[in-house]
Amino acid sequence: MMLDWNTCRGQLKAGVGAFGRLSPEAIRGDVGPSGAGAKKDGLGAKTRELIALAVAVAQPCDGCIAIHTAEALKHGASEDEIAEALAVALGAGASLVTSARVMDAVAAYHTIEA
Repeated sequence: MMLDWNTCRGQLKAGVGAFGRLSPEAIRGDVGPSGAGAKKDGLGAKTRELIALAVAVAQPCDGCIAIHTAEALKHGASEDEIAEALAVALGAGASLVTSARVMDAVAAYHTIEA
């Protein structure tokens, strides 16, 4: 495993929560745009998470990978669908390496669900 994705996700939630208590405006500024698509739900939660995961690969952002991998799986995304979304993000070599990290996060998520 490249990174302990499950620990990363927990640490990220705790850290963002602590930061949010100190600066709720900053959290609203981040969550507002990222949650904007949920208001109409035309794409559906699974598709939104797959898009967010592709963006996380293009960035790259390990915290985003940890969170959006878990959310995509919770909303019914299969490994094949995740791989297809990642293929869309593969505009550069860095995205390929980061895509391998996402698939590692998928495997880690399945270990806690078993």
